[in-house]
Amino acid sequence: MVLSNHLKADLLLILTTILAGAGWIFSKEALVGFAPLLFMCMRFTSAGILLGCLSPGSLRALSSDQWRASLSVGIFFGIGIAFWIMGLHLASHVGVGAFLTSLGVVMVPLVGLLFGERPNRYVFYSLPFVATGMACLSLDAEFVIGWGEIFFLAAALFFSLTFILNSRASARTPAVPLTAIQLVVAGGITFLVSTVLESWNLDQPLEIWGWFLASVLLATSLRFLIQTRAQGLAPASHAAIIMTLEPVWAALMAVWWLGEHMNLLQVVGCSLIFLAMLVNRWPAVRYWVRLMQNGKSRA
Repeated sequence: MVLSNHLKADLLLILTTILAGAGWIFSKEALVGFAPLLFMCMRFTSAGILLGCLSPGSLRALSSDQWRASLSVGIFFGIGIAFWIMGLHLASHVGVGAFLTSLGVVMVPLVGLLFGERPNRYVFYSLPFVATGMACLSLDAEFVIGWGEIFFLAAALFFSLTFILNSRASARTPAVPLTAIQLVVAGGITFLVSTVLESWNLDQPLEIWGWFLASVLLATSLRFLIQTRAQGLAPASHAAIIMTLEPVWAALMAVWWLGEHMNLLQVVGCSLIFLAMLVNRWPAVRYWVRLMQNGKSRA
C-alpha cells in the first residue's frame, strides 16, 4: 500500500510539473493581448476564488494566526509573481528564464539563514554548479542580462522566501484554504501594481481568452489541487526531487511551441543549474533512488 501511494504521488507530481511547465506557454501566449500584471491579477484571483469555493467551510474555520500566516505567504508570493510575469513579458528566451527562476530552489537554504536555519553541506556543494552555469549563460553571445533576466532572478529570491514561509504555515494550516488565500492575495498585489503602471484593455480576441482560461483552470487551479493531493501521499523530501522537472518541461515546451533554440553553451548552462538543484536536494535524490530500488526488489 505504501509503494502504491508513492507511485500515485510520482505520477501526480509529474503531471503537476507538466502543467506548471505548460503554464509558462499559456502565460506567454496570453501576454500577447493582456497587460502582464493585469493578466496575473485576473488569473490568480480567479483560481483562488475557485479553490475557496471548493471548501468554504475550511476558510471559516481558520484561526486568526492561520489567517496571518496565510496572508504573509500570499504577500511574498504576490511580489514574486509580479517579478516573474514582468520577466516573462520582457525576456526573449522562456527556456533560460525557467532555469533562472528555478534558482529559487537553491536559494531556499541560504535564505533560511535569515530565519535562523542552518543550511546543510549540500547547499555549498551546489553553489559551484550554479556559478558555472550562470557563467556559461553569461559567456554566451546570445544571452544578455537584461531586465527580463533580472526580474526572473528577483522572482527566484521571493519564491525562496515564499517556500520557507509556506512550509511553516502549512504545518498548521490546511492546504486548500492556505493555497486559496495565497492566490487571492497574489492577485490583489498584482492588481494594485497594475493600476499604477498599466493601462487596461479587456477587449481581447477569443484566442487570448482561451489562453487565459487554460492558465486559470489548468496551470493554476488544477495544478495546485493535484500538487496538494500528491504531497499528501508522499513525504516532502520525495516530492522535492520530482518538482525540479518544471524548468525542464518549460524549456522543452518553449522549443516545441515557441520555436526557441538553445545553443550548446545555453544547454550546458541550464544543465548545470538543473544539476545544482539535484545536488541541493541530494538527500531527496538518494531517498527516491532507494525507494525505486526497493520497489523493483519487491516486484
